[in-house]
Amino acid sequence: MKTTCMSPDRIVTMSKLDNIRCLLVQSQLFWADSAANRRQLETITRDNAMGVDLVVFPETFTSGFLGDMQAGAEPMNGETVQWMLSLASELGCVLCGSVAITTERGTANRFLWAQPDGQLQFYDKRHLFSFGGEDRRYIAGDERKVFRYRGWRICPQVCYDLRFPVWCRNRDDYDLLIFVANWPDTRAAAWSALLRARAIENQCYVIGVNRSGKDPRGLQYQGDSAVYDPLGELVLDLGSEENAASKLLHLDKIRSTRRLLPFQRDADEFKIF
Repeated sequence: MKTTCMSPDRIVTMSKLDNIRCLLVQSQLFWADSAANRRQLETITRDNAMGVDLVVFPETFTSGFLGDMQAGAEPMNGETVQWMLSLASELGCVLCGSVAITTERGTANRFLWAQPDGQLQFYDKRHLFSFGGEDRRYIAGDERKVFRYRGWRICPQVCYDLRFPVWCRNRDDYDLLIFVANWPDTRAAAWSALLRARAIENQCYVIGVNRSGKDPRGLQYQGDSAVYDPLGELVLDLGSEENAASKLLHLDKIRSTRRLLPFQRDADEFKIF
């Protein structure tokens, strides 16, 4: 598909709208092969980018989960970050997903957020999957983030964070939760149930993007990438195969849900850190 660049004027005009179209990319991943994964994801994105404002890739989309042990982590000024910024600028949309990134403190499973205007933001995965040895490979993040884009407040999370609702609890500070994951099929029921629960309890849209296929360790991933609305209704389901699809999200849906069902007024107050 031929894709034309969006002008700065068009980006400014679109930023005034309350709707945002999100593309979920549920792909198989090449183990420890950053270049191959970038080529694959770029092809999928270009084929589906028309009219899209936000593209979501899976967790560790350049290597597969812990695949960076062979491929090595990348710096923030490395090829993947530069590729994301360049493609975001060309297509006029945000690109996001997590990558193993080297930092001064160690390697982080870092959620990268690349905007078409050149801004780059990130969130480091807080909850490391010790059951799978992630805590021995990465350092944990300690800061919950909310990104602002086109009038939306967006909270990024990575995989295992999904199991810890206090960490991603809505404090009336976000409208959309995004989870990127390498979530194996043996726990697929938990993936879908927890995504829906996060949408209901936080009265927000929830996007969950998981990979598909099988990795060299024998783990199978059945995808089930999805979008849930603020009432917990499933509004997009990508199934179990490699797939990509977009969904238009409406900020008015969040406002009306919270106005008609003001449950958050009764929520307990708490602080983390």
